[in-house]
Parts: sequence; C-alpha cells; structure tokens
Amino acid sequence: MKTMVRLTDTISFRARRAVMAAAVMLVLLPVGAAQATETPLAGAISADLAGVVAQGMTVTMDQARVMRLPANVSTLVIGNPLIADASVQRGGLMVLTGKSVGSTNLIALDGRGEPLLTIQIRVRVQHDSVVQVYRGVDRETYSCSPTCERTIAVGDSKAFFETALGNARTRDGAASAGGVAAPR
Repeated sequence: MKTMVRLTDTISFRARRAVMAAAVMLVLLPVGAAQATETPLAGAISADLAGVVAQGMTVTMDQARVMRLPANVSTLVIGNPLIADASVQRGGLMVLTGKSVGSTNLIALDGRGEPLLTIQIRVRVQHDSVVQVYRGVDRETYSCSPTCERTIAVGDSKAFFETALGNARTRDGAASAGGVAAPR
C-alpha cells in the first residue's frame, strides 16, 4: 500500500523542503527497514518518519502509540475518527489511539493549515485474551487477563454494550473523583 505526499503550489517552501527531505531519507533506508508493522516510539529519527509515511502505521485497537512528528505540526486530521483518534502535543509529539478495526488516513498540518504529510493508519484487532460469547444472535465481549471482565466492542448486543459502557463510566467517574463506586 502506497501513501503519496502531494505537493501543490499552496504548500510553503519550508513544507516542501521537509517533505523532500523525508522522501530522500526513504530512498536511503536499507531494504526492509521501512516494512515494520509497528512504529518507533517518541524520539524517532527522520528516516523512521519517512518509513511511516511510505508504509503507514499500525496500532492495536484500544491501545495508544506515541510518535514524534516535525515540530511545526499544529493540527492532525483523521479521515475516520471512529477508527482512530490522534492528538499533537508540544514539539510534534503525536499520541495515536486505535478505536475500532479498519483503515483511515492522518494528515498533519502546520500552523497555517498547510499539509506537511499524510500517513495511512491501520487499526488491528487486539488478539490477547479477548473472548467473545454468542448467545443466539447476541454477542458479549470479555477481556480475560487473568480473569474475565466485560469490555466494550463494536458489534456487542445493545444491552451488554450499554451495561459495560455504564460500568466503565462509573469506574472512570470514581477514579476522577477519588471515590469508590459500586458496580452496576
């Protein structure tokens, strides 16, 4: 899968220079170096960023990834916010969270709204310790590590999903308030 960075007349000279530098570094990467399915953590060098632009980035559903983007990135745009969410911190530090299985794109913009780079984002299913129970057509999802607890997954039956969501909100509210909440 290829991701193209399109240069237009509206992109500033600085943005063009940054994109060209990333493209040059991609050419200089050793064979196979840009084929990793996981992205380097914060502090990644520019060659790693060039590899991510070329190959895309994979994140596990309900997990977060941290990556350093160019420091002049001020806005991140996600094509489908139901699949992934991203935020940019000071100095170009990006936090990407997988929300549901699928594929979307991420566009990084500078302070003037000009595109700096585009990254293909793939969110994969969480394989470890997730059990799905079918009761007729109704589905329930549990995270079993080490004991099984209700978890929220797209596709679960409405009653199960709402109960699990209510429990998570109650637990989050109790943690935020510093109190203890009774389970639902």
